[in-house]
Amino acid sequence: MKSKTLATWAAVVGGPFGLHRFYLHGLNDWLGWLLPVPTLLGAWGLRRVAELGQDDRLAWVLMPLLGFTVAATMLQAIVFGLMPDERWHARYNPDAPPDAQPASGWGAVLGVIVALLVGATVLMSTIAFSGQRYFEYQVEEALKMSQ
Repeated sequence: MKSKTLATWAAVVGGPFGLHRFYLHGLNDWLGWLLPVPTLLGAWGLRRVAELGQDDRLAWVLMPLLGFTVAATMLQAIVFGLMPDERWHARYNPDAPPDAQPASGWGAVLGVIVALLVGATVLMSTIAFSGQRYFEYQVEEALKMSQ
């Protein structure tokens, strides 16, 4: 039996590392193994910003990878948590008898709330940082051309 609440919280807590994918699809899921790549590249970008400052161009290319990966997995957690129980069990527990299929309860709802807060914050921060760096870069290049 795959729990909707557990899948929601696995996406919230370990989604960028593919934990929810491994829980639902097993260790042979190639998307689960692919998710840590942009997560770790984005974390490397964060480390570069901490060490070299915001002027590091590689860092501002890498950091959005982390932000968009986190936002995507939070969206997946929201989809899991808001999926009707009947549809959840039809998709992930098709062999279970209907009387053995538990309702999800408040755990999934709380997971959706946390995913919404984290996902929106990370997505808006990523867009703001990327936009700021892009326009600062454009201004710097325009200044070089004008001199």
